[in-house]
Amino acid sequence: MMCVKAAVPRAGSLRRVLSTGLPTMWGAVAITYKLTRPLAQQNALGARVVTTAVFFMVGTGLIVHARRALLRELRQARQVASAAQRVLLRSLPPRIDGLTVAAAQMSADRGATIGGDLYEAVATEHGVRVVMGDVRGHGLAAIGTAAAVLGSFREAVHDEPELGGVLRRLDRALARHLRERAERDGTATEDFVTVLLLEIGADGMLRSLNCGHPWPYRLSGSGVEPLSCADPLPPLGPFPLPGDLSGLQCGPLLPGETLVLHTDGAEDARDAAGRFFPLPEVLQEAVEVPPRAVVGRVFTALLDHTGGTPKDDVALLAVRNDRQHPHPSRSGPRPGHRTVRGGAGGPAVLLRGISVNRLETLRNSARTLRIRALRSHPV
Repeated sequence: MMCVKAAVPRAGSLRRVLSTGLPTMWGAVAITYKLTRPLAQQNALGARVVTTAVFFMVGTGLIVHARRALLRELRQARQVASAAQRVLLRSLPPRIDGLTVAAAQMSADRGATIGGDLYEAVATEHGVRVVMGDVRGHGLAAIGTAAAVLGSFREAVHDEPELGGVLRRLDRALARHLRERAERDGTATEDFVTVLLLEIGADGMLRSLNCGHPWPYRLSGSGVEPLSCADPLPPLGPFPLPGDLSGLQCGPLLPGETLVLHTDGAEDARDAAGRFFPLPEVLQEAVEVPPRAVVGRVFTALLDHTGGTPKDDVALLAVRNDRQHPHPSRSGPRPGHRTVRGGAGGPAVLLRGISVNRLETLRNSARTLRIRALRSHPV
């Protein structure tokens, strides 16, 4: 049995027909008027004015048609680019595992909503893991490298129990991307990426690995302070990773405290007089506001400082601890630890992950075992 499908003209085909047919029609009208109308062949002033008006209308029609076609193509291209950019640097949910999150990015290239800066926050069984990175260069040229790093991070955070394993996966993905690009383009590349990995455990404890990236700021009731002053590792790309990637313990993120991760485009931005952007001072005025307002205030102040034309990509990510269960102080033991002192001056025993009820259950079980042993083997 033979099936025949009727050809249905598509909207794209109709637009192509109109885009070629309308200019042809306008041109045919102008030529027909010039060749067939006696008025168009006269040299009198009135005839010339009429002829000029006819050709002016024809030219205006062509220009308007061309402009509408270009605007339609530009609108379609922007829709495609926006969809691709949303997939690469997707919007973060407002809350992740009890943490309030807000993030935004500003590209130095006009018309691009993303560039060489990257960020992501993912809830895993190992805790909430966050990445903030900065690719060498800015704008559209750095998007491919940022995509390679982000794609590897989104997979590795669920598979690797330690931050060191995540960092090694990112390093291998970057090396593979640069090697493939060099083979495709026929030129060696010397790109690198600064990366900050952060893990926020269920107990609020912070663990980090920093490869050449600026340290985030902690916003608390006591003010604004860097999360750490330790020397970071070299950026990913030019140098091999060290063997020890145990990470840095940065203490707990207490309830109500906020971390602000940023790229160097924020602190390196200058005004017309060459002064750097005072990021800590701006954050000092936003200690008590939610993360979304923190990001908004920083970007507003940054645009005012640079006159609306930043020279580098800028990314910000703010995360605040809004969990309800109690957390330890900075100097106390971690959650899940309970100190139980023995009687009659006995030694203090640090029990991890054992509640009072569980402790009583263990004591009762031990007492029962001793009674059974005495019954089985009387003295």
